[in-house]
Amino acid sequence: MIKDKFFDRKNYIQVLEKRVSSLKEGYRQNIAIIGQEDVGKTSIISKFLAGFTDPRIISVFLEVRPESLDSFAKRFISTLLYNFLINSGIALKEDVSYLISKSCRHIPKSCEKINFILNELSRRKKLNIITELFSLPELINQETGKFTVIFLDEFHNLENIGVSNIYREWGKLLILQKNTLYAITSSRIFKAKAILSKQLSLLFGNFEVITIEPFDIRTSSSYLDQRIPALKLNPGLKDFIINFTGGYPLYLELIADALSKANISLDLPDILENLLFNTSGILNQRFSNYIKRFLDEPENNDYISILYLVSCGENRIKDIAHILRKQKKELYARVNYLLEADVISRSGDFLKVGDRLFAYWMRFVYQEKMRCISFDAKNQKDKFRKNILGLIKEFSVQSEKPLANRVYELLALFEDDLMQVERKKIRLNHFREIKPLVFNQRFLKDGLLGRSSDALWIMAIKPEALTEQDIAEFAKECKRYHHKSQRKIIVTLKEVDPNARLKALEEKIWTWDLNSLNQILDLFSKPRVIA
Repeated sequence: MIKDKFFDRKNYIQVLEKRVSSLKEGYRQNIAIIGQEDVGKTSIISKFLAGFTDPRIISVFLEVRPESLDSFAKRFISTLLYNFLINSGIALKEDVSYLISKSCRHIPKSCEKINFILNELSRRKKLNIITELFSLPELINQETGKFTVIFLDEFHNLENIGVSNIYREWGKLLILQKNTLYAITSSRIFKAKAILSKQLSLLFGNFEVITIEPFDIRTSSSYLDQRIPALKLNPGLKDFIINFTGGYPLYLELIADALSKANISLDLPDILENLLFNTSGILNQRFSNYIKRFLDEPENNDYISILYLVSCGENRIKDIAHILRKQKKELYARVNYLLEADVISRSGDFLKVGDRLFAYWMRFVYQEKMRCISFDAKNQKDKFRKNILGLIKEFSVQSEKPLANRVYELLALFEDDLMQVERKKIRLNHFREIKPLVFNQRFLKDGLLGRSSDALWIMAIKPEALTEQDIAEFAKECKRYHHKSQRKIIVTLKEVDPNARLKALEEKIWTWDLNSLNQILDLFSKPRVIA
C-alpha cells in the first residue's frame, strides 16, 4: 500500500487499540501481523501510531534489518529513548549519546543499564546482550510506571544480527515481561509461522497471529468508487479490475492513479501495458527484481518452470511432474523451496501463486519474452494486448452466467483431488453425473446433484443471505436422498450469519460463502465471482 494513502482496515486498527488498551489493565497479549509484501501491514501500524496518544505508554517502531548487533542495539536504544522523551518538551536529536544524557535524570537505572550494554558492545561482547536490551522497557516501567509497545517490522531479520539462539533468549523474556507488548510483523509468511509455532510457542507471552489479507470485494469496490467515481458507470470494468488485482491495495492504487489521470474510456490494456509490459513499468520492474532471487539458484530453471506452470493453471503436482518429467521426490524439493520463499502456497493437491498480478506477468510478459527468438517489441506488445483482451472477454462471459451455471461448470472440473477450505480438507470427487435440482421450498429454489462412484453431493444455491430456516429446509430436502457418503453444501454470495452457521454445523451442512467459492475458482484458474 502506498504509504501516504490509507483506506479502510478498521478491523485491524481496532485489534491494535484493544490490545494496547488492555496492557494498562494488566492483560498483555503479544501480536504477530503477517501478510504478503505491500498488502498493508506497515500502513496499518503507521495509521494506528499516527492517531495514538497516551502519556502512560511509550510506542516504539523499529524496522529490523540484516545488520550487526551493535547497529541494531543503538537503533533500538535511540528509538526507545526518543519516544520516552517525545512529550517532555526537550528538544530532541537522533543521537544516542544526546538522548542518554537527556534521559538520565528521569530513568537513571535504565541509563546505567544502557551504558553497560554499549560498553559491552564496544568490547565486542555479545553474550546476553539481547536479554539486556529487551529488558530495558521493564526497567523503565519500574522507574516510571510507563508501559511500552514495541513494533518490530520484519522481525524475522533478527536472526541475521549475529546472535545465536536469539529466539530462545527472547522467548524466556516474553514469558516474564508483563508491562511490554510486542507487535511484530513479517512478509515471510511461511518462515514467520515456523518461528512462531516452533521457537516462540510459549505457555505465557505467546503471540496472537493476525493475517493481513488483500481488500475483499466490497472494500475493493468502495475504494475504486472513492478514487474514481466515474467508474461506477462501467461496473463491468470495475469488477474486472477487482478480479485482476485480487484486491491488493498497491495494484488497485496504481491502476486507479492511471485511470484518474486519463479518460475512463482509455483502453485498460494500454494502462496494463504501461505497468506490466514496458521495461520502465513500475510493476514490470518490481516483478523483474523479484524473479532475480531465483536466477542465481542452482535449480533456477526448475523454479521458473514451476512458477510458470502454476501461473498457467497447471497447478497439481502430478501434472507438473508429468510435464517437467521429474520424479515426485525431486519435484517436492523444488516445491518446498518455493513454499518457504512464499512465492506459492499449497491447498491439498493444488499449488497457487498468491499474487495474481505476478502470475499474469509470468504468463504474459516474462515467459513470452523468454520464448521470443527475435526481439520484436511490436509483436510482443500486440500479443500482450491480445492476452489481456482475452482475459477481459472471459471475465465478461463468466460474469453474465447465473451462479448455478458457474458452480455446475466448476463441479465438472473436479478430478478426485484434495483441497483445503477454512481448515477443512475436502476431496473434490470426480462426478460421473451432475444435474440441476429444483427445491420445492419457499426460499430455496436452485441446487445441484453430483454423483461419483463413492459419494453424493447435494448442493443448494442461494445468492442472498442464509437464514436458519434455509438450513432447516435444506436439511429436510437432503433426507430424500440415501447414500452412505453424502456431502451437503449450501453456496451463498453473502457472509454467513453466525446463527445460520451454527445451525448448519448441527445439521452437518457445509456453507460456502463468496470467499470460499472464489478460493476454489482460483485453484481452477477461473474468474472470481464479483458480487
